[in-house]
Amino acid sequence: MERTMYDYYLGGTTNFPADREAAGRALAVFPYARTAARANRGFMRRSIRYLAESGIRQFIDIGTGIPTSPNLHEVAQQVNPEARVVYADNDPIVLIHAEALLQGSPKGVTAYVQGDVNQPETILQEARSTLDFSEPIALSLNAVLHFVPDGAHKITELLKAALPSGSALAVSHLTAEFAPEEASRVAQVYTAAGTPTRARSRTEFAAFFDGWELVDPGIVPTPRWRPDHDSADEPTTDPEASCYGAVAIRP
Repeated sequence: MERTMYDYYLGGTTNFPADREAAGRALAVFPYARTAARANRGFMRRSIRYLAESGIRQFIDIGTGIPTSPNLHEVAQQVNPEARVVYADNDPIVLIHAEALLQGSPKGVTAYVQGDVNQPETILQEARSTLDFSEPIALSLNAVLHFVPDGAHKITELLKAALPSGSALAVSHLTAEFAPEEASRVAQVYTAAGTPTRARSRTEFAAFFDGWELVDPGIVPTPRWRPDHDSADEPTTDPEASCYGAVAIRP
């Protein structure tokens, strides 16, 4: 359900009355939900563009969600038409719309894996048929790890260990440090709707990058990560975003 609620926040049409009802409950306690979702998408676009411009040509996106253009492969392949992208999500609704994720550059490759972030080995195994794990890979975990209340760091370390030197990790994650009451309440709403959710502190978020080198500006609220003032990104305060974002490189 979180994927279709996210689609609703972004102004999409791939959602249902139950999703809109749940999103309404979330908005009642966290009125920034739409702004936070757009800030997350902006972080994804900027971080992937940065990594593609840095020379990374392979990407894994876990927790893809409903296709909302520009998708990750569109951003990467705009920089490098030969970029290879593997999407992974466990939501069957995303699978139905996966065809939109596969319409990439003729020179590049896009693939979709029906996989759960809680089963990283399966995702990695499937990704090996598309990606070369001897070359750098960028792993995107955008707004997904807060839906893993337990074991998120262990899962991330397993994924990181499979990636070679020069690979990258891009993560955004809900935090309650900027709007404590609102963020805590929205986590409760999602949990009550059947999607356990956990906001994490800056210290907990930083642990996802242990052993890797953070890219400037380090750990910041998502709108503050290399903002592009020429883009359509709207001005967003830290409480409205209520998410940390960061990118790190494996030495």
